[in-house]
Amino acid sequence: MSDLKESLMNTRVEFEEKIKSLTNSKEIEALRVEFFGKKGKLTGVLRGMGQLSPEERPAAGKLVNEVREKMESVFSEYQSKIADLENSHKLKKEVIDVTLPTSYKGAGARHPLNMAINEICDIFLGLGYSIGEGPEVEYDKYNFELLRLPKGHPARDTQDTFYISENILLRTQTSPMQIRIMENQKPPIKVICPGKVYRQDTLDSTHSPVFHQIEGLVVDKGITMGDLVGSLQLFAKKLFGEDTKIRLRPHHFPFTEPSVEVDLTCWSCGGKGCRVCKGEGWIEVLGAGMVHPEVLENCGIDSEEYSGFAFGIGVERTAMGRYGIDDIRLLYENDVRFLKQFK
Repeated sequence: MSDLKESLMNTRVEFEEKIKSLTNSKEIEALRVEFFGKKGKLTGVLRGMGQLSPEERPAAGKLVNEVREKMESVFSEYQSKIADLENSHKLKKEVIDVTLPTSYKGAGARHPLNMAINEICDIFLGLGYSIGEGPEVEYDKYNFELLRLPKGHPARDTQDTFYISENILLRTQTSPMQIRIMENQKPPIKVICPGKVYRQDTLDSTHSPVFHQIEGLVVDKGITMGDLVGSLQLFAKKLFGEDTKIRLRPHHFPFTEPSVEVDLTCWSCGGKGCRVCKGEGWIEVLGAGMVHPEVLENCGIDSEEYSGFAFGIGVERTAMGRYGIDDIRLLYENDVRFLKQFK
């Protein structure tokens, strides 16, 4: 018993002398291992209790607990003090002078494509249209079949589609959203559908495999070709100026009948003829037409009671004309020198 008591006292004195000289958390941790670890000095002393007689163990156990609690209390106190000192030194070292000037980071701005989309949408929202959105990964049924483009139809070849499976593809146009809207909404319908579309075009100054469209759809009783022409004329004047005119050329789209290609007077020369319009004075901007009765019937709309028109606007081409851009690749390269012009 006397040997145990002496070892405890010596261990405690050694512990208290060492802990007074410690200055950082690494030294504190080393001291903890030295005295309280599995092979520590205090742990070794405690193992000596096994050699005591049953009569000596109660008194020895009380003494051991008192010494251990005292040492642990001193350790916790010093551990907290050193942690506080280290935090204080760290805060002083890492202090930030808020009066120092910062490095300037220029404010961002909308991308010209988003600017064009917003301008076009604002025009049609002002005419009472709503905005519809749909999936970019689409079923063949919505992208082609319900638009009178069954499998094997030659017009499919011109769209060079990205197929994911036999019946799932990246949409080649935003027309599938029009089909979805007509399936789920009864006329009157007045909606525009902006979004990305995908085709296997080779990237050059005027083509890209990923581009943007805004398609419009109106379905109601008594809708005529005159309504389409008037809407497009108003759109052209609002976007490109009051002197802008439109020209309609007969065309074929499987989902509209009759169908037209729509040209605008050249935004560069005003119709006189220049390099931009290749001397013609006109620039093709969109396709349009009266919704084919079969498309209406495919969506559960009575074509004897309702009629409608649809149009599709190429956003990239519109943006290029609107902002004087001569290469479509500039819209995708994220060159800050180019983009900062549109602030």
